[in-house]
Amino acid sequence: MGTSTAAARTTGKYNNRAFWEGIWRLNGNSIVLFAIIAWVLYGSQPQVGAPADAVVSFFAGHRTRILIAVVLSGLNVLNLMWFAATLRTVLVDAGQDGWGAAATASSAAVGALFLLLLAVSAGLAYSIAASGNSTLATGLNDLMWAVLVLSSFPRAMLVMSGSFGFWRAGLISSRLFGACVALVVLGVLGGTTWVRGGFWAPDGVYSRVVWPVLGIVWVAVFNRVLTRAPATRAAW
Repeated sequence: MGTSTAAARTTGKYNNRAFWEGIWRLNGNSIVLFAIIAWVLYGSQPQVGAPADAVVSFFAGHRTRILIAVVLSGLNVLNLMWFAATLRTVLVDAGQDGWGAAATASSAAVGALFLLLLAVSAGLAYSIAASGNSTLATGLNDLMWAVLVLSSFPRAMLVMSGSFGFWRAGLISSRLFGACVALVVLGVLGGTTWVRGGFWAPDGVYSRVVWPVLGIVWVAVFNRVLTRAPATRAAW
């Protein structure tokens, strides 16, 4: 009786490994969707060195919208963790355990830095910006831009671990691998955007738009690669 019940639990439509394998291999779609929605909701954050009244106006004046974006972004950190876990599973199946471990480590670092960004943003919107301490508010606003720049390094490592591992496993073409190598270089360069003002500033177009968009494109492409990668065993 117990054996037949256990067998029924593992062969149901939703309670089986193949179902969950398919679900997690599609998780990159959620990252792209949540990122776009949160990006639109959050709006344009004041730049480094912005006047105190501009910082206070942004965070206190758009409190509800920012907090909703923070919640969606928090959920997207979870999506990132699952995406990295799926990358690792496929890489381990392909005999690329080292690259899989690198994907886990880098995604954990990215997730931690993103959660720090979200915590500071939520704190500013929830109470700090409206507390009257404009010096603290502007300082935290500048800190967020600095953390965004530093997050470029683990983001580049995540791209590298997935790209190099999949290429070594023969799961992507040499042409796509070449594009990924270029993206890794561009990602590392994102950690050098310390010019005062302009395109290469912490709040410049490269750090704020170009590198994040390229990262999202990479996730979308590798989500498609994941759905096509063979599964020698079900990990879920």
